[in-house]
Amino acid sequence: MEALTDLTLRQMSAMIAAGDISSVELTTAHVKRIERLNPVYRAFVLPTFEIALEMAREADEEISRGRRRGPLQGIPIALKDAFDTAGIPTTVCSRLYADRVPDRDAFAWARLKDAGAVLLGKLECAELCLGGPSKDSMAPNATNPWDKGRYAGGSSSGAGVSLATGMVPGALGSDTGGSIRIPASFCGVAGLKPTYGLVSLSGLFPLAGSLDHAGPMGRTSEDCALLLDAIAGYDPADPVCVPSAQLKTAPTLTEDLTGAKIGYVRQFAEHPAVSEEVRAATEQALKVMADLGAEVREVSMPDIMEFTACNSIIMMSEAFAVHGANLRNRASEVSEMSRKRITLGAFIRAEDYVRAQMKRRELARATAKAMKTVDVLVYPAALGDPPKLEEIEPFYYLDSPLITAPANVAGIPAASVRAGMSRAGLPMGIQITGRLFGDADVLRIAHAYERATPEFNQTALTEA
Repeated sequence: MEALTDLTLRQMSAMIAAGDISSVELTTAHVKRIERLNPVYRAFVLPTFEIALEMAREADEEISRGRRRGPLQGIPIALKDAFDTAGIPTTVCSRLYADRVPDRDAFAWARLKDAGAVLLGKLECAELCLGGPSKDSMAPNATNPWDKGRYAGGSSSGAGVSLATGMVPGALGSDTGGSIRIPASFCGVAGLKPTYGLVSLSGLFPLAGSLDHAGPMGRTSEDCALLLDAIAGYDPADPVCVPSAQLKTAPTLTEDLTGAKIGYVRQFAEHPAVSEEVRAATEQALKVMADLGAEVREVSMPDIMEFTACNSIIMMSEAFAVHGANLRNRASEVSEMSRKRITLGAFIRAEDYVRAQMKRRELARATAKAMKTVDVLVYPAALGDPPKLEEIEPFYYLDSPLITAPANVAGIPAASVRAGMSRAGLPMGIQITGRLFGDADVLRIAHAYERATPEFNQTALTEA
């Protein structure tokens, strides 16, 4: 029998519903795994084990009384340390906020708590959600479980690592330019950046508000769907949250793609910066989808560098607006990586920012036009293997296309899904993007693909 911590969130939920295991047993198993593995993989910056066990006991008591809230009741999860938790520190892994204890929960966490989820703790993230692996960070950087000398991806790195190592079955991350999908790809798990406005940003520490997204991460797309169903919902306190008739996504998942129309963005996959292995994996994934009944056709999009420049200008400008005062007055408390990246925003003129926002609307319209005849677009989730840690400089990413940027710029849903292993023994991922509020289409196609490729659903080696 598989270890409890190797099961998917869906499998754990079914066992709790059948009475085969209690939430306390499940939570205890994860606590023991975290205690064993976290000293090496450093995914957690703040475990909340006592709180978790109390929440698990409450879940078991409710279930014993016949009150079943839903599939997440009694399931242990963890949060990127950018989501506010009432009475529990939320630091965004920065010395600037080392003593910050919110008095309210982030909307997304409040929704999970109402669904009966159990909080295992707060997860490491790149400082202020825009740093990187920096030796002077307040929190040690999470370690890629497939190769400790490689980057785990950012900024939701702790979430990707905790899922890949079996320390958690589900997590919440945030994504401004790829911060859910990049660590999902580098760590070999699943992650969804939802449609902009579908999930409230209330209580999520901002990086760039017009690009920020809160979203689910799991070992499978089905697990992401279960989490999304809990956190999606209208929040009148968030001016960008959109009232939506979003139906539950998880019940719509299927293994048959008959009738699905998939657009292959060949120009993204064949960009010179994309490795041949990743391009081949993407095209093999499309063949699998075609075998499942999907119709695959090529779709043309604007140049990836236009999306990259647009995303970078907006993100840096808005990030500096949030953090500029602290960088002027308390720069020594910020890691070198974060300080240099955010300071770029000080050199962007208002005219450049406005032009980038105008370009964003143009690119969003072009994306919508490209998707008129397809349900989703497919292209790589990353350019190649995760970079080696010693090769990462503060601005290394400015020389390359940000292949996750189109979905942030257009505000459309996008998932990263496993697509095999490279010759170096590292996970590769594909990206599936949908139309506005087409999150269910994205997850349905991702789920069918995952079910057809069970050989890719392996977890990382976790012998500490």
